[in-house]
Amino acid sequence: MRYWIGPRTVDETSAVTRLFDRESGCTKFTQCVLSFEGPSADRGDGDADEVLYVLEGSGGIAAGEERRRVRPGGAVFVAAGASWRVDAVASAPLRLLSVLVHDPLPAGRREAYVDTDGASPLGATGGRDFRLALTPDDGCATVTQFVGRVPPGRAPDHFHTYDEVIYVLDGTGTLHVAGETAPLGPGAAVHLPARLVHSLENTGTGDLTLLGVFRPAGSPAEAYYPDGTPAAVPEA
Repeated sequence: MRYWIGPRTVDETSAVTRLFDRESGCTKFTQCVLSFEGPSADRGDGDADEVLYVLEGSGGIAAGEERRRVRPGGAVFVAAGASWRVDAVASAPLRLLSVLVHDPLPAGRREAYVDTDGASPLGATGGRDFRLALTPDDGCATVTQFVGRVPPGRAPDHFHTYDEVIYVLDGTGTLHVAGETAPLGPGAAVHLPARLVHSLENTGTGDLTLLGVFRPAGSPAEAYYPDGTPAAVPEA
């Protein structure tokens, strides 16, 4: 079972809740929640790309030569070696989900911004759909970031050929892996290594909404049943 809610630390510019990293067996990503009450010092990683998603609050993020006004649903890409900072918080706290992408492919851009509210939903298995956020088209060659919607119910067990970290944005559910289960709710995080057979069940009456980041980049709809048969995607 790959389910975790990690420790919270505070420095002079932000509060950091670490979710997945190498210490928890996730070698390809470091997943954290960052919380800001005001402007921050420069941040960034010399060896890792970083994909950010605005969970709560609003303000401004400066990355490279660009300054972006951000709100919930906004996604920011910062390439390895580039820096970024929060330069204003209009509605506090400004909470971001950060995923560091270790050993990335060469980036096509230094930074990018996408507003997921404007993306069209695309179909996936089990009546689910997703909206793409950051993709290689935005410069982050290594990963795809997306927002997924899971309606009430449980899809058949399946696996992906990509390595993925998930963060629950809204709703309630259960993670099923190898006969074990774990509850899911807002703020829960899941690491799904490639080819791990699993099922995410929505046990509520409304949608279960997830933020996913996976590598190698591709379509979130790519899935296989335990016998290796490709899972069918509903027609549009």
